[in-house]
Amino acid sequence: MTKNKKIVDLNSPIVLPEGYVPSDKEEFMNPMQVEYFRQKLLQWRQELLSDANDTLNTLSEENFQLPDITDRAQMESDASLQLRTRDRERKLLSKIESALRRIEDGSYGYCEETDEPISLKRLEARPIASLSLDAQERHERMEKSHRDD
Repeated sequence: MTKNKKIVDLNSPIVLPEGYVPSDKEEFMNPMQVEYFRQKLLQWRQELLSDANDTLNTLSEENFQLPDITDRAQMESDASLQLRTRDRERKLLSKIESALRRIEDGSYGYCEETDEPISLKRLEARPIASLSLDAQERHERMEKSHRDD
């Protein structure tokens, strides 16, 4: 794919120093940075899966046969909102899995469009990012122009 591709051996354990945060002063996507983002993605995935399990348990325990129609309507509305949220999170889980695959193949941190490094600030804010900020803005402008047609 790219000359920037770095294969990282995920089998050799990398221990991050406590409080480690990637820095522009380091080599981009060195093993510590890769491990930092891998752990961040794994933790995010675990939180989403835990939330999904909580929602499933809550919905299976609720009794929608309440005698008061207002209470029942509120419960159904709450359940619908929870399910819509979980659906958005399901799509996010797919993007997290994709980012973890990019870590495995060594392409994580590099723009899929330009092969240029994605800034650490962008990856920190959005660890699932697969496009640099410039490429993402071009992509969104193109989408908007096609939507307006």
